[in-house]
Amino acid sequence: MTANVKVSIKNLYKIFGSDPKSALVHAKNGIEKAELLEQHGHVLGLKDINIDIKDGEITVIMGLSGSGKSTLIRHFNRLIEPTDGQILIDGVDVMTLSDNDLRKLRQQGMSMVFQKFALLPHKTVLENAGTALRVRGESSENADQEGRKWLDRVGLAGFEDHYPHQLSGGMQQRVGIARALTSNSAVMLMDEAFSALDPLIRTDMQDLLLELQKELHKTIIFISHDLDEALKLADHLVILKDGEVVQQGEPQHILLNPSDPYIEDFVSDINRARVLRVRSVMRPLSDSTAAHAGTVDYNDTLEDVISHSDGDTSKVYLVKNGSEAVGTICMKDLVRALVPRAPSEDGVRGQVNAA
Repeated sequence: MTANVKVSIKNLYKIFGSDPKSALVHAKNGIEKAELLEQHGHVLGLKDINIDIKDGEITVIMGLSGSGKSTLIRHFNRLIEPTDGQILIDGVDVMTLSDNDLRKLRQQGMSMVFQKFALLPHKTVLENAGTALRVRGESSENADQEGRKWLDRVGLAGFEDHYPHQLSGGMQQRVGIARALTSNSAVMLMDEAFSALDPLIRTDMQDLLLELQKELHKTIIFISHDLDEALKLADHLVILKDGEVVQQGEPQHILLNPSDPYIEDFVSDINRARVLRVRSVMRPLSDSTAAHAGTVDYNDTLEDVISHSDGDTSKVYLVKNGSEAVGTICMKDLVRALVPRAPSEDGVRGQVNAA
């Protein structure tokens, strides 16, 4: 997996209204969203968004309803035109693309998985899976071959001749993922792709995505309003509020170092033992020959370590990454990491689950 930037959003603004360019001046001068609407009759959708999305990673963009996350994802392939700013893909500003080049980007460079599945009801599962290749003008034989391959990978071998209405919601979304993978695009856009599914099916789909990602290393931009899902999937997490980025970074870092009271409240009720990893809490290795209660993997959750310790807070474990000793973790440090910086007071967490 490389660390090269695949997609870069720079100083992006989106304002909805009759004269967004005039309202842009006020937005750049710092006017708040509510004031822009009240005083100038325009809605501030996105304000000065700056995000670098690395090649081969999952970037999760999350926030409450109205935070701008779905508006933002539709800017990547210019389904929504920005009021101001740049959208760079492999260093090329998509705002400079001709109609033909933009069409190629949408057909070949990016695929999209929707919340509502968006399958063609009159087409079979196999025909749906090969849609992107058929649109490009490739042969039905090649589209079917690729479609079968990816349907098999998402667990739908044998369902090729079924129609969408004959499948469960989870199975339909698997078809959507297979369709995106069949397109062989470098970037996958996933707009609340699992939020319409039942909790157990949703967990299965998250696990499937992570399993495929270990092999494929796609650049995935995933929209979610669910913090548990975001922390599970994200290599890079971006949290929006009222169209602005409040905090972004590695999820473990955000959980341990919230940047302001809004983020503190956002993460206060999360099950930290299931989310935090040993690598985020361990101390640097000083003496690997010192007495330890055992070894743990640096990607283990704190919940895993607690089960090893039987609740004994005096224990210290040697942390290994593969066969290499990389640090130590003290149970007392672990316990401190389980306590959020501030308790939830204004119900943000509840709003997230209801979003």
